[in-house]
Amino acid sequence: MLKRNVGDPYENLANAIVMQAVYDYRACLRRLHRHPKNKDAQIEKEELLSFFHSDWYTTLTSIPADYLIDKLDQEFADKISKERKKHHGS
Repeated sequence: MLKRNVGDPYENLANAIVMQAVYDYRACLRRLHRHPKNKDAQIEKEELLSFFHSDWYTTLTSIPADYLIDKLDQEFADKISKERKKHHGS
């Protein structure tokens, strides 16, 4: 769970760092979906996965990295599935 304490600027910063990585990972998944051979996106994804599995990440949040990554991957897969159904009328 993201550590929440409105009054603690360090925890707010920690939350913002993790959330930025989440936003970046989602954007990376979108880019790779559109252009699977995009080397820059592939490298960025690897860097983000490395961050999620780093000691720094575990210092910033108590959310298990694999849990978060699985949720983000599933969220993206669900979104793609919905879009395909919408476009194909299924």
